[in-house]
Amino acid sequence: MLKIGVLGAGHLGKIHLKLAQESSKYLLVGFYDPDIKASELLSKEMGYHYFNSIESLIDAVDVIDIVTPTLSHFDVAQKAITKGKHVFIEKPITTTIEEANALIALAEKHGVKGQVGHVERFNPAFKAAKEHIVNPMFIETHRLAEFNPRGHRCSRCFRFNDT
Repeated sequence: MLKIGVLGAGHLGKIHLKLAQESSKYLLVGFYDPDIKASELLSKEMGYHYFNSIESLIDAVDVIDIVTPTLSHFDVAQKAITKGKHVFIEKPITTTIEEANALIALAEKHGVKGQVGHVERFNPAFKAAKEHIVNPMFIETHRLAEFNPRGHRCSRCFRFNDT
């Protein structure tokens, strides 16, 4: 069983924590988030172990589940991969193609696996619609909900020297 840690305990991070805890394939070791008060409350209410730094969480696990603002994805994934940890990164993988390619090369160099959380492809509605799409010439999409800025915290929130 792989030991997993969740990096980020915001809206999506809490979902990842719950699913990791329920999984029979992973042992949830704990989480890190720079919001100390909210993290201590989450730890107390849900029983998740709170780590006081990114580094201590990375050192304690086999897999890091990165659920941080996109601006920090590259830095934290690079740190985890360099230490030989597998990574699951919420979409988008990074802010640039160059950073994404660098993470792919780094994962190959260190012999670890990486995955990006494009989970909507498993949504039953998308799976059902897929068989009806034949040779599309273009695809048009519309956002039906209001923009939610919850995932747009600054990358400074997840620097490695935060404690």
